[in-house]
Amino acid sequence: MAQFELPDLPYKLDALEPYIDARTMEVHHDKHHGGYVQNANKALEGHPELKDKSAEWLLRHIDSVPEDIRTAVRNQVGGHVNHSLWWTVLGPHKGGEPKGQVSEAIDRTFGSFEQFQNSFRQAALSIFGSGWAWLVVRPDHSLEIITTPNQDSSFMQGLTPVLGLDVWEHAYYLRYENRRAEYIDAWWHVVNWDEVERRYQAA
Repeated sequence: MAQFELPDLPYKLDALEPYIDARTMEVHHDKHHGGYVQNANKALEGHPELKDKSAEWLLRHIDSVPEDIRTAVRNQVGGHVNHSLWWTVLGPHKGGEPKGQVSEAIDRTFGSFEQFQNSFRQAALSIFGSGWAWLVVRPDHSLEIITTPNQDSSFMQGLTPVLGLDVWEHAYYLRYENRRAEYIDAWWHVVNWDEVERRYQAA
């Protein structure tokens, strides 16, 4: 049995239309995320001592992963973990503003939800090439916006992600082409704040 498996989408491929199109969702989930899962499992085949380790554990302890597979774990397991979060923090008929504890923490940290949105948008736009923008929880339970290149995980920095935005071109190019800003603005309409709140409380 494979160590990691591709999770099913929690909604239909076309559920996020018109903001994220069904064809992009299909390619992104089946091909890209599926490829990360396949390659992650392949990388770990020769290391039975790691077979019981979770994906999160491998990333949090990346420096203890054998050197011959460390880059593969960073890229492939990172891609699997990042995307596994990504599907859950999106949802049809979502968007709007957060409520509950994460809303209070956003206001406390950034001044207002609008200021948070502006800061997060600028972080996502600032990424050169491929990567992610994150809202993460620090060990003291405070919030921070960070970016990571490629498929690097915020777990590798000892931080817990509660919201992520994929700005790899495969996440948006079929519909938005090179218009990353337009994609970011559309993405807010499908953010599943209930899941973000759940993740924040669990962090």
